[in-house]
Amino acid sequence: MSELTCGFIGLGLIGGSIAKALKEYNSQIRIVAFDVNSETLRLAKQDSVADIIASSIDESFSECDYIFLCAPVRKNDENLAAVKKIMSPKCLLTDVGSVKSTIHNAIREAGLEHCFIGGHPMAGSERTGYVNSKAALLENAYYILTPTPSVPAEKLEAYRELTEKTGAIPLILDYQKHDYVTAAVSHLPHVIAAALVNLVRDSDSKDGIMKMIAAGGFKDITRIASSSAAMWQQICLTNTENISSLLQAYIDSLTAVRAQLDSRGEQALFEMFDGARIYRDSFVNASSGPIKRSYSFNVDIADKTGALAHIAALLAKNGLSIKNIGITHNRESEDGVLLVELYDEPSMNAALQLLKEAAYTVHVRR
Repeated sequence: MSELTCGFIGLGLIGGSIAKALKEYNSQIRIVAFDVNSETLRLAKQDSVADIIASSIDESFSECDYIFLCAPVRKNDENLAAVKKIMSPKCLLTDVGSVKSTIHNAIREAGLEHCFIGGHPMAGSERTGYVNSKAALLENAYYILTPTPSVPAEKLEAYRELTEKTGAIPLILDYQKHDYVTAAVSHLPHVIAAALVNLVRDSDSKDGIMKMIAAGGFKDITRIASSSAAMWQQICLTNTENISSLLQAYIDSLTAVRAQLDSRGEQALFEMFDGARIYRDSFVNASSGPIKRSYSFNVDIADKTGALAHIAALLAKNGLSIKNIGITHNRESEDGVLLVELYDEPSMNAALQLLKEAAYTVHVRR
């Protein structure tokens, strides 16, 4: 394993996170990196993530066991010609794009099907770039693999094991099925979130009252609207048919809901909300997958200096590491004003017990 060499063409949020996860798994893995952003490469070298900095897609990559195509989707397709000239016969080529049809078509045209396995880590953030990458981003995230029919079984198994070492959960799918599934659970939600934010923007009054009081529920379901506009533009232009088909199904469901509202369909409305609640809760309770369980709760605190610090100190004194803490300024759908998030369930339970013993009122989030 110490002689394993991995090349990264593009070292943004996902490429950087994979590289960091591989280094964390085995610091002896050699990383060769190229990115159009020189500052990214400088930081990767400074962080001891990249061992070799390439000025282009050149011979620096010729000894790689794996080459990860981590540039934007259209750029990956363009880079294939350069990659084909320098990659070793032993090398396995992969990518990290959230749409697989385009890269599989490009691989077929380039005659590289025998050495390609598509990859899609189902992890991400509304923040982009290498500076926001981290090894932990891949932990317990599904890492979908879409092998070509002609890639050797032993290469698929070796790559599956490698992705598992990053902390991710490998899942093998046909690339066309992948594009339909991700259109439903990833691409369509981004379209919906963006459209909803724009609806509120266009419906708001001149004094911006909607924006001012936008509360927990609205912020929760529109958080992903803060993601990269350029990236989601390209995803929509490359997985168009699947997104359009599912969007039409969603529009039809909204039309049905409007009819239930207009007719005061009491039972139908209840069944819609209750069915959604039950199915959504089954996602949260799962131990893995793109929708992670959050080990968090709310605490009622007095509006006075030092209240937040007292809770943080109490948990720290008892050896509990806080993942996130912050004030909830709007109480819509929130029972408390302080949000505390821990790293795991035992820590959360211990924190809840401590705070209850200290006479705090706590409310567990789901």
